[in-house]
Amino acid sequence: MTKSIVPQDALHDNASTLLGDPTDALRDLLAGTLNAVMHQEVAAQLNAGAYERHDDRQGYRNGTRTRRFDTRMGTLELEVPRVRGGSYMPSFLTHRERAEAALVSLVQEAYVNGVSTRKMQKLFEALGVASLSKSQVSELNKQLDDLVTAFRERPLTALYPYFMVDAVYEKIRFEGRSQSHAVVIAYGITDQGLRELIGVEIVDTESYDSWSGFFRKLLARGLRGVQLVISDAHAGLKKAIAEVLLGAGWQRCKVHFLRNILAAVPKMQKDVVASDLKALFAPNTTRDAAMNVVDGLIKKYGDRHSRAMQILLDGIDDALTYLDFPSEHAAKISSTNPIERINREIRRRTRAIGVFPSINSAMRIIGMVLIEMTEDWESQRGYMSLESMQQIELRT
Repeated sequence: MTKSIVPQDALHDNASTLLGDPTDALRDLLAGTLNAVMHQEVAAQLNAGAYERHDDRQGYRNGTRTRRFDTRMGTLELEVPRVRGGSYMPSFLTHRERAEAALVSLVQEAYVNGVSTRKMQKLFEALGVASLSKSQVSELNKQLDDLVTAFRERPLTALYPYFMVDAVYEKIRFEGRSQSHAVVIAYGITDQGLRELIGVEIVDTESYDSWSGFFRKLLARGLRGVQLVISDAHAGLKKAIAEVLLGAGWQRCKVHFLRNILAAVPKMQKDVVASDLKALFAPNTTRDAAMNVVDGLIKKYGDRHSRAMQILLDGIDDALTYLDFPSEHAAKISSTNPIERINREIRRRTRAIGVFPSINSAMRIIGMVLIEMTEDWESQRGYMSLESMQQIELRT
């Protein structure tokens, strides 16, 4: 019969440490308990306790080896018993994958929340985990790549009557230099009234070629049913929309439009003109009402701010396209504000990183932010009512 050989004095010592620092006390108590478990397991394997002699003994101990074990309490230094002429592996270490998975999860969450690898290393040191280096943290983060790739390449099976695009710029190290790159993002609202982030690419800069290539990739994945594209008035983007997304209407973002007008107004007059411009996009306005406001603005400011008023005349038709769609949708399709909020969240997460070491690392964190937001939306009710979506004459 194998005797229980839990070192009672060790457990007593561990219990007494509870009078000191509670974190250290719990870590020491856990280490002492695991060491006791290993002694019991070895005794069962050898059918004999330490220094016990009998005919049924199956082998002998041969000292110990130090083994680090990462837990949520920190890194423990365990003394794993050796077995002469054989091997012994603690049962809880065979399930090490679970502890590693927990650490990976923490690393990934920290990374997605914009914590740099250097800061993560300090975080782990503060937790008492000493076995994760900066390179190991980066390696663990690469496990996110498969998730991001699957998200970016998934088939698009819904109809997307509303399609919004914009870009946010991030600094990425390329060929030894820090360069600004455009992160182009596509956001859609399905025929069921649900919102979805449907595409993201990192390109050198916004241009006709980069936008048209992005749109063609989306079409290849199944993008269809687009009735209205909402964006700013970037020349290359407008051309790509017209040539690739055939038949779709274009809504010029009203916020960008107003900024363009005010950029041509002297600083001292901006507030007054901005106040008058608000009437263009009053709630429940009509196209006729908006054009009456335009006539009034031209009479009032045509001579003093001729350049600004010319921008108004040239762009007003495109800025009012949203009025051709259900009035319930007006606030959500008249500007790129929904995607601007996404851009702000990306910037908040990436601010701590500063300059990304590579395009892959930038795509990793930005992709995970978009996945996270999409999953949040899936748990919410419809963004637009199904009844209002049915007012749109959908086309496939």
